[in-house]
Amino acid sequence: MEYRTVTDFFRDFFPGKVQKVGIDAGLGCPGRCTYCCNTSFTPSYATGHITRQLDQGIRFFENKGPFYGYLAYFQSYTGTYGPSDKLVALYSEALSHPDILGLVIATRPDCLDSVLLDWFQHNFGGPGQPFLLVELGMESTNDSTLERIHRGHDWQCSVNAVNELHRRGIPVGAHLIIGLPGETDADFMLHAERLSELPISTLKLHQLQIIRNTPLAREYGQEPFPLLEARQYADIVARFLKRLRKDIALDRFVSEAPQDMVIAPRWGLKPSQFKDLLDAAILSNETETKHT
Repeated sequence: MEYRTVTDFFRDFFPGKVQKVGIDAGLGCPGRCTYCCNTSFTPSYATGHITRQLDQGIRFFENKGPFYGYLAYFQSYTGTYGPSDKLVALYSEALSHPDILGLVIATRPDCLDSVLLDWFQHNFGGPGQPFLLVELGMESTNDSTLERIHRGHDWQCSVNAVNELHRRGIPVGAHLIIGLPGETDADFMLHAERLSELPISTLKLHQLQIIRNTPLAREYGQEPFPLLEARQYADIVARFLKRLRKDIALDRFVSEAPQDMVIAPRWGLKPSQFKDLLDAAILSNETETKHT
């Protein structure tokens, strides 16, 4: 089974390979989920002004190139949380960098006001305008799960946010965590079906990890709940992909939090090694399907 990748998605917009450069704009969040620890995925170079972070990030990635250009990735915390004028100033500083072709903004479905949406609509995606992808942290399509992890919004909020961005011509990415406490295999497959009904362009998946010094770590320490092993997760993702709409581009399958911050599960696998497990699981599922 073949699936569309985020590289395929970006080819629709750029004639060459592009690289996201993660930055920390010093923004906060309206609340903190039980599993969240932003320092687990903030790049080490992401300090100082936006322009300085981009210079350092581009210098870091130059040895991994060549790239057609770069996208400023507002990755840390909630990329649309704050006064609209402050946010526009931050985005504009990033766009003024000569090597930046556009923005990728990671945010929450409940942090998109109409003023900012209007600015997005009128400043991106048209002839001669920069690129924009908005990534929404949905994490689950199950309201009881969203409440348990203190997400602060329900599934309908995610649906509304995707539809509003799409109506304005803005490509949308989704984030989903597989293995949140209380969820079952049936829930994971339902996530794929519900996401497929929405006009999203990209999807990031990752396994649940228990990160030190988070509320979920304390919960897990007091009453441990089941966590997914690598092969089990690979099998779930393989079956998830069979139910997912085929034009949705996959951006990521696993989380890469620093191992000294991870309590469990500690797989000890690089993304390329997990990809081998996933490919084997996809092949196994296809073989089983042919024989049934």
